Amino acid sequence: MLLIQKFFELIRWKNLLIILLTQYMARVFLVGKGNSIPESLLDKNQFLISLSTLLVAAAGYIINDYFDIKIDQVNKPEEVVIGRFIRRRHAMLAHQILNVSAAVISFTLGWKVFAVNVIAMTMLWFYASVFKKLPFIGNFMVAGLTGAALVVMAVFYTENDLLINIYALFAFGITLIREIIKDIEDIRGDKKYGSTTLPIIWGIRKTKFLLFLFMIGFVVSVAFMGIALHNKKLSLSFLLLGIPFLYLAFRLYFADRKSHFAQLSFWSKVIMILGVGSMVFV
Repeated sequence: MLLIQKFFELIRWKNLLIILLTQYMARVFLVGKGNSIPESLLDKNQFLISLSTLLVAAAGYIINDYFDIKIDQVNKPEEVVIGRFIRRRHAMLAHQILNVSAAVISFTLGWKVFAVNVIAMTMLWFYASVFKKLPFIGNFMVAGLTGAALVVMAVFYTENDLLINIYALFAFGITLIREIIKDIEDIRGDKKYGSTTLPIIWGIRKTKFLLFLFMIGFVVSVAFMGIALHNKKLSLSFLLLGIPFLYLAFRLYFADRKSHFAQLSFWSKVIMILGVGSMVFV
């Protein structure tokens, strides 16, 4: 039982639930407008899309922790699973099984879904092994992969695909902000093992300033997209999301401890969930 518990911690089951919720919210309220909710929820194709996405994401979390063992032993030693509870070779085997399973499922849904998921698998490998230690590139890749969870739906369900892609952009933006915040939180371990993240190169003050610029540009750009689509409900939803963004920015300004940045990372997740919830109203 302990091994099963640690495996679910390794694949970040809570994050997987957020991905699953996001995709099914999009299926019901963006793609499935005019359909009954049970019809959308019981859609076989959506089940397969979500299953393949979750398998890719789970494999990504495993390979990320596989390459990050030494850094995590400094930043969050109590959360290290690989090497303590699960052997390294078993973790790599699980990573490969999950990816192959996702590829097979994706192939049954068509070449576009297959291509998106294979690209995601490849990016996750290179992110964990190479780009995570580089400034900004790693953050950008993770944000792009988060948005891909909705892009993969947009390439399969062409109805309201533009609306889905706007939410993909939202997921990209908030994830990019959260990943940079996490880099500030983990600066001690990253610096010890030779990473060159933005906070290490620029310092925390300049990195904070960049985050403020991202927050302003992100809220404004998404709101204007809603205006361009003549969707008042979408524009209003994202403008209202500016309120928790302001709170996040306020807390960021005064943050100067590891625990402060951990709280900011949590609030970024809250904003993500609020954004997903706004799908009900648009």
